[in-house]
Amino acid sequence: MTVSTAPGAVSRSMSRREKLRTDPSYQAFWLLRIGFTVAPILFGADKFADLLTNWDKYLAPWVNGIVPGTAHQAMYAVGVIEIVAGLAVLIVPRFGGYLVAAWLLGIIVNLLSIGNYYDVALRDFGLLLAALTLARLARAFPGESIRGASRSA
Repeated sequence: MTVSTAPGAVSRSMSRREKLRTDPSYQAFWLLRIGFTVAPILFGADKFADLLTNWDKYLAPWVNGIVPGTAHQAMYAVGVIEIVAGLAVLIVPRFGGYLVAAWLLGIIVNLLSIGNYYDVALRDFGLLLAALTLARLARAFPGESIRGASRSA
């Protein structure tokens, strides 16, 4: 029986293509990184288009009471924040993963306080755990550039 090293420790000397083909932790890192880049950007952009749903209904009345403007205007700000969070995951996943997790925690609190969206809150809790997992995996692959070359940590 062999003793395994920390995720990414052995694979640092391999090419990105080889790591993507053989290293499960590296594959998980990139799957989560891509997902938490694309999803927040798309959902954030949809706050301006309302193609997927009427996002205003997901804002708790107490939150609407403390933010300036209407619920619809608040959703524009939410959209910008989500786009920024997605870009943070793309550029700096060690930070972006925690940013998305914190944002999801806020969404969960908001949804639980409405009382009608427990299923969505539970789904977002799963996403929060995945975002935390991304942040942790990003520490195993420091300096992973989106362009293909590893930067120094």
